[in-house]
Amino acid sequence: MKNLSLLILIILPLSFFGQDSNYLINSYLEDGRKAPNTHYIGEAWLNSLFRADENANYNITKATFKANSTLDWHKHESTQILIVVEGEGYYQERGKNPIIMQVGDVIKCNKNTEHWHSSTKNSDVTYLALYGKQPTIWTEVLSQEYYDSIAKKLSK
Repeated sequence: MKNLSLLILIILPLSFFGQDSNYLINSYLEDGRKAPNTHYIGEAWLNSLFRADENANYNITKATFKANSTLDWHKHESTQILIVVEGEGYYQERGKNPIIMQVGDVIKCNKNTEHWHSSTKNSDVTYLALYGKQPTIWTEVLSQEYYDSIAKKLSK
């Protein structure tokens, strides 16, 4: 009984110092949800970490593309920042040469710049995407043939 009383005296005050449940907390560690195959080929997972609101006009999404997955050409009405946290991917802006993006890369895509980004043929890629609250503007399907030609060109 003495031990039970002591345990209650220790645990009860600690409960008042626990984490406040009024905070909105999302986990970066979760994969998120499997995205519907609407504007890409392959397999992609999206974890919406932060949604724009009246106090912040940007979104943060963790995106994971499985190897050999493509994302269609698109643009945003705001600057987009990609922070690569795992794997390797391809990135290209319209009229420029494609590049391989790697862990640690931070890529800035200016507003209204048409571009695409995806995994490489042999590597998954995970990145954080920061972008404005306006919806993505999808401009053109990125064909499997074009993606394959980029993969071949960059693997040399």
